[in-house]
This record gives sequence, C-alpha cells and structure tokens, in this order.
Amino acid sequence: MKKNKKPELRAVRRSVATLLLGLGLTACAGPGGHPKDPLEPINRVTFRFNETADRYVMRPAAEVYDLAPLPVKVGVGNFFGNLADVWIGVNNLLQGKFAEGLSDGGRFLVNSTVGMLGVFDIATELGLDKHDEDLGQTLGRWGVGDGPYIVLPLLGSSNLRDTAGLIGDLNVDPVIGIDSPGPRNRVTALRFINRRSQLLGADATAEQASLDKYDYVRSFYIQYRQSQIYDGQPPRVKDPDDEAYMDEATPASPTRKENQE
Repeated sequence: MKKNKKPELRAVRRSVATLLLGLGLTACAGPGGHPKDPLEPINRVTFRFNETADRYVMRPAAEVYDLAPLPVKVGVGNFFGNLADVWIGVNNLLQGKFAEGLSDGGRFLVNSTVGMLGVFDIATELGLDKHDEDLGQTLGRWGVGDGPYIVLPLLGSSNLRDTAGLIGDLNVDPVIGIDSPGPRNRVTALRFINRRSQLLGADATAEQASLDKYDYVRSFYIQYRQSQIYDGQPPRVKDPDDEAYMDEATPASPTRKENQE
C-alpha cells in the first residue's frame, strides 16, 4: 500500500527524477570543451562543493574509522558486499550472464549462512568470485548511451544513464529499505564511511596526476564505466582529456555487440 512507502525514498526518487529532467532539457546548452561534458560549468560548481564536504566532513570521518582494527573493517565491508550480491546477481541475469548471476546467488546463500550474515567471505574461498554490477551497467549493456557527464552532490561522478539507473538501485537497496529511520541512517552512514575509507590515498593520487583534478576524475570515470560495461574489454575510443589519444579510429558505439563477448 502507498501509505507504507517511506517518505525519504519517495523524496530521493523525486529529486533524482527532477535532476534527470533538468539535465535532459539543458544538456545541449552548456559549451563545455569535452564532448561528454556539456554541463561542465555546473559540474565544476558541484565538484567544488563535494571537495569541500569531503575535506571537512567525509574524509575526517573516514580517517577516524580507518583506525579501527583491520578484521573489523574487513567484516563491515564483507557485510555490505553480501547485501549487494543479490542485486548484482539480478543485473548479471538481466545482462544474459547466467553463470555469473547464479554464482552471485550462491555467494549470498553461503555468506549469509556459513559466513555469519556476510561478515566472513566464505564464498570467495570456495571459488565464487565477487562481481560488481548495477542497473547503469545493465542499461549500458542493453545499448543505452551514457549521455552527458554529471557530477552529483556528495555522490560524485555519474552520467545521465547511470543517474537513471540509480533510481532502480535505490528501490531495491536493502539498507534504504530499513523501516526505522534511526537504524537506517546509522547503517547508511557506516556504509558510506566504510566506502570512503577504502579510497583514502586515491584523492592524493588524483591531485598529483593532473594539474586539473576535475579533468582527471572525469576522464577516469568515463573510461572506468566503459570498462565495467564491457567486462574489462571496452572498444578503443579517443579521450579528449588524453593528449595521446587511445586510438585514432572513429569512436565505437556501446551498442557494438561483437566487442562484448
């Protein structure tokens, strides 16, 4: 029944939908120098906001969390990874990767039982590899174009397709699905801090690798998502952020199926 729907989740859906509509209407308006980034002026403002929030809130929290004993951090990461395996498996099945999807289901069953709710990753020891899939990747696998590059508040790099996929991801997120606001907020914060702690040091690499951190992060995200969609074997394309283009051939479309296998 509709009265049982959580107002927070409905608000997130409305916010994301409004963002997508606004971006769809303005995607051609920005004169950004990168063809994938017509919204660059807006994105850079959001990027600076995210950098400030990270410097004064998220990174300090992650650094404190990083002081916890390694077994605790590993257990927390395993727990949240186990929760994600169900939706990862669904996306693998939707992409036609049935063996991987069944493996993800097996991982969840093994780790939820023998692994004590996922705290211990027994499935990996049994040869059931961990995968990383989401609805954005599934849409890309189906041939949906990525659209303009987007920097989301607090969440960081994305694109129009992945932002749309985020709506579906949020609808099935077991953490957001927790009924009580208090526990839900605490578990959400723990998951976020755990993820941020895993990236400590990566920001320093970005700072040192380029004079413009925004350009570096954008280029990395575009190439990383392309690689994820094609399971590590993406078609070779030119990247305007790279002075030594990856290839001089005409950029390939994500709908080219011969490169997916």
